[in-house]
Amino acid sequence: KSGLDPGGAWHAWGMACLKAGNLTSAREKFNRCLKPPMDLNQLNHGSRLVQDVIQYLESTVKPVLITDDDYFATLRELEATLRTRSLSLEVMCEGKIQHNSYYQECLFYLHSYGTNLAIISFYMRHDCMREALLHLLNKESPSEVFIEGIFVPSYESGKLHMLENLLETIDPGLESWGVYLIAACKYLQRKNYYHILYELQQFMKDHVRAAMTCIRFFTHGAKSYTELGGKQTWLLKIKDHLKVYLQEVSRSSGRKKMAFTFRKKMSATDVSRHINTVDLQMEVTKFLHQCESSGTSQMTDSSLPTLFGNNNMKMDVACKVILEGKNIEEGFGIAFRVLQDFQLEATEVYSKVAKQLLKQQKYSEIQQLLKCVNESGVAAKNDGDNIILNCLNEFKNIPAEDLDNLIQDMDSDENKIQAYMMCNKLRSAYLVSVRQEKARAVQLVQHVRQLAESSGDHVVKAICAQWL
Repeated sequence: KSGLDPGGAWHAWGMACLKAGNLTSAREKFNRCLKPPMDLNQLNHGSRLVQDVIQYLESTVKPVLITDDDYFATLRELEATLRTRSLSLEVMCEGKIQHNSYYQECLFYLHSYGTNLAIISFYMRHDCMREALLHLLNKESPSEVFIEGIFVPSYESGKLHMLENLLETIDPGLESWGVYLIAACKYLQRKNYYHILYELQQFMKDHVRAAMTCIRFFTHGAKSYTELGGKQTWLLKIKDHLKVYLQEVSRSSGRKKMAFTFRKKMSATDVSRHINTVDLQMEVTKFLHQCESSGTSQMTDSSLPTLFGNNNMKMDVACKVILEGKNIEEGFGIAFRVLQDFQLEATEVYSKVAKQLLKQQKYSEIQQLLKCVNESGVAAKNDGDNIILNCLNEFKNIPAEDLDNLIQDMDSDENKIQAYMMCNKLRSAYLVSVRQEKARAVQLVQHVRQLAESSGDHVVKAICAQWL
C-alpha cells in the first residue's frame, strides 16, 4: 500500500526460511527478490543479496547422520564432521564426492543468480578445480575470469602443478587453453613474477618465449661482467630451449602442419641466428669476466651492454671487448666477430675506441688499433685515416710527438694535410702539400697560406707566398 520496495522483506523472509532449514520455501521467497546478472562474465561475485545466501549456506555444517548405534558411532560422527568441512562435502573411500543438499543449494543459487566468476570461485574454494575449469570452458568465459577465479588462487595456494596437470588431462594438446595461458603469461609479466612465468612457459612447451625469459634472467640487475659470469647457466638454458624448438619444427614439418596456435613461432634461420648470438655472448662473458677478475677492466658504464640489446648496445659490447683486454689485440678478434655477425658500422666502433684511448692518453695503442683494423682484411682504404680524423676533431691537446706519429701513420697525403691543418701544424701541412702533383699542390698551398694569414703565422705565410 505504501509503495515501498518489497525486495528487502522477501530477502529477510527467504533467509529466515533458510535458517529454519526449509530450502524449498526459501527458493520461492528469493525468487521474488533476486535477479540474474546482466552480464554473466562481469568480474564480480554478483549482488550482495546472492553473496549473503551463499555465505550462509557455506557456513552451515551438516554432519552426516549415523544410523547404527554402536560404540564407534560418535567417532564416525566426528570423522564425518571433519571430512565435510564448512561445505558438508563427504569424501567417500572410493574417492567420489557426495554432495549434500546444502552444496546443491549453493549451486542452484549460483547458477540462477550468480556470475561465472562466482561459480568458478565457489568450486575453487572447495577444491573442485576440475569443475571450475570445465565451467570456464563450457561458458567460454573471458581470460580475466580465468586469471582472477582460477589462476591467481592456484599459484597463491601452491597448486600451480595441480592446475597444469588438470589442464593437460582435459586437453592434452592445451589448444583449448591457449587464450587463457597467454593471458596468464601477460599477467605474470606485468606483475614481474618471472619465475612463475618461466615455469608456466616450460609447461606450455612455448620454447621461444621461455628462451626470452631466460635472457631476462641473465641480463636483469647485473652490474658487472663478473656477475654475468655467474649467470652463464641461463645462456645454456636459452640454447637448450631453442634447440628443442628447432627439433619440434623439423619434426612437425615432415608431418601434417601442427596447430601451434598459441606458442610463439620463429623461422629456423632466426633460431639459428639466436643460437649464434648466445654462443658469442658466452665468449664475450668469459672474456670480460676474466678481464674484470685480472683487474685490466677500466670502463665503468652505468648500464651493462650485452648482445641481446639493440645495435647501439651491441656496438658498446664491441668497444668494451677491445678496450678491456691486456692490449688491443687481445679482444679485437671477438669484437671483430661481433661487428661481422651483426653487420654493425665498424668505423663508428673503431672511432669510439680510439677516442677512449685518447682520453686515457694511450697513443701507442691507437697505432695498434689501426694495425688490427688494416690487417682485418675488410677495412676500406681510408678507414684508418678516418678514425684518426674523427679523433682529431675532439682532441687538440695531443703531445706533439704522439700527434706526429699518428698523422704519419695515415695512408693518404690528402688526409695528412687535412689532419695537420686541423691541428694548426701549418708548416707540416705545407711540406706535404708541395710534394703533390703541381696543380693540386698550388690549391693546397694557397689554402695553407689563407690559414696562416688568418692565424697570424707570418713565417708560414711568407714561405707559401715565395713557393707560389
